[in-house]
Amino acid sequence: METAILPYTDEHHAFRATVRRFVENEVVPNHGDWEEAGRVPKELWRKAGSLGLLCPTVPEEYGGPGVDFLYSTIVTEELCWAGATGPLLYLHSDIVAPYLVQYGSEEQKRTWLPRLVSGETITGICMTEPGAGSDVAAIRARARRDGDDYVISGQKIFISNGQIADLFVVAAKTDPDAGAKGISLFLVESDRPGFARGRNLEKIGLHAQDTSELFFDGVRVPATNLLGAEGKGFGCLMSQLPQERLLVAIGAVAAAEAAVKWTLDYVQDRKAFGAPLAEKQHVRFALTEAHTEVTIGRVFLDWCVARHLEHALDTATASMAKYWLSDMQNRVIDACLQLHGGYGYMREYPIARAWADARVQRIYGGANEIMKEIIGRALFERR
Repeated sequence: METAILPYTDEHHAFRATVRRFVENEVVPNHGDWEEAGRVPKELWRKAGSLGLLCPTVPEEYGGPGVDFLYSTIVTEELCWAGATGPLLYLHSDIVAPYLVQYGSEEQKRTWLPRLVSGETITGICMTEPGAGSDVAAIRARARRDGDDYVISGQKIFISNGQIADLFVVAAKTDPDAGAKGISLFLVESDRPGFARGRNLEKIGLHAQDTSELFFDGVRVPATNLLGAEGKGFGCLMSQLPQERLLVAIGAVAAAEAAVKWTLDYVQDRKAFGAPLAEKQHVRFALTEAHTEVTIGRVFLDWCVARHLEHALDTATASMAKYWLSDMQNRVIDACLQLHGGYGYMREYPIARAWADARVQRIYGGANEIMKEIIGRALFERR
């Protein structure tokens, strides 16, 4: 569903048609197998890259399309409308790639960005640790300078693309006594000695998405792998979080829209007491409420995307979008599952998988309780 808020052009619509064909032909028929395997094959990334679906906003001088964020929005929406939560393309394209674009050296950009655009290199980002989640400043991973190298030691957890990524952006303390000001970012290739992947973690949902423990046991990287300036990593992370939270919100609205559509189809086909469920007043009212919430959410989301296109989306508003729309997603999908009755609890129905997949949306990208704290601080600072 599109509102009149966003400046979609014929080029955007043609791109959406390409993404939709890709999802229908390459993703949907195979998604069940990927859920069994616990990961998406690397070949899918290369196929996506060959069609220009990866890293839309990477500048042309580094091999990218150099287009606006609406193209990234389209990719995320099409995957979520199809219930395809396995290929985490936005993490690679719209969370990791911007770190290289904005903070990378010229050598780093020319080395890595063309590979990200083509899908030859898959990426992940390593912030969360067993003792540090939403509180990024509490990370304990250490990066010690040793001559022309840094030596990285520590553990990360809940890392998306952890089993398949070739390159990670890793947050580590270069000055453990400086708190947030002691955090630096590094590019770490997965073939470095001392780097090890732990198990592919078993999750409630997102079964086609690999999520891992990662270990850094004296991983030596050249000083040229430092991303940005030493000690400036926390600021880099914070500046990128509004877009990350907006991406969570985009997925939330698209997934909720899909749930309403699936449920409308179901209640018109399913009969109870001799008549379609759609003829029951409670069913019509429940879907009316869900549709209304999703419509309101869509308008707010599109307004936020429009602000982001103008580089005017502030941290508090992005936090509002992430918290409210992911909460809305969970409410709507839960209501839709209820209308499916017992079939809603069966994983062969997309509503069941969507229900399980939705729960983490309120946790990652910063837990919704943290979002409220961010919004509250901004609210009271204005007074």
